[in-house]
Amino acid sequence: MAHFQGTFFSKMLDRPVPFTVVLSNDNAWGTEQNPHYKRPAKSVYLLHGFSGCNTDWFTNAPLTEIANRFNVNFFLPNGDNNFYLDQPQTGCKYASYVGQEFVEYTRKTFRLSERREDTFIGGLSMGGFGALHTAFLYPETFGKVIALSSALIQNGLAFMKPGDNGMANYEYYEWIFGNLKTAAQTDANPEVLARKLKETGARIPDVFMACGTEDFLYQPNCAFKAFLDETGIPATYVTAPGVHDFAFWRTHLVTGLTWALEPEKFAEKYAK
Repeated sequence: MAHFQGTFFSKMLDRPVPFTVVLSNDNAWGTEQNPHYKRPAKSVYLLHGFSGCNTDWFTNAPLTEIANRFNVNFFLPNGDNNFYLDQPQTGCKYASYVGQEFVEYTRKTFRLSERREDTFIGGLSMGGFGALHTAFLYPETFGKVIALSSALIQNGLAFMKPGDNGMANYEYYEWIFGNLKTAAQTDANPEVLARKLKETGARIPDVFMACGTEDFLYQPNCAFKAFLDETGIPATYVTAPGVHDFAFWRTHLVTGLTWALEPEKFAEKYAK
């Protein structure tokens, strides 16, 4: 198992940016019996949540163990608190950075597969939102998306009032999404991107979602799954007891990878 902390200059953000990498390519023992090592490693771009950073997943989840189990490589960018969106009002291009520039850089640097079916994106909370949005924005890059406790707040932005609104104040949300009255009608909304893909007949990444039933984002996640159902976009949605914390996310990152890479085992557990 190899673990790297790195920095490279992002043209999309116009500054040096940190990132974390976990590779499964030096696992010395056990690979002979593991069927996942009979194929090339998958690349999983894993996004952190609000107030987090590129080391959050590595610090709070056993990524080395998970990488070895599934033969996947994890790439963890730093998205600051910007919801992984391109923002004309600030000049920051976080969606382009994560979905295009960071993927291209890591593929070149680590000689990764460039195949869509070998490239996944996932995340928690703000990163779950970012994973869905980025996957729908770059559907030819990402074959699967694993979205955990996603901060699908886009449809509530128009109802915010000046002052504090949950995690941040009104000005913050304007800074991120622009005009809050119309933000849900723009490409900042994953629903808008998903609907466009469906209407144009484009390929749509396979979607896995999970959210704890005691999570404050449970209802928005249920609503997004209902939207996907109504739009005719297949999605797998797992709910289980849990709140908005790494105890849930550690467990269901594994659930999501089982869905992606061990579908028969996933079906045995979750078939209804």
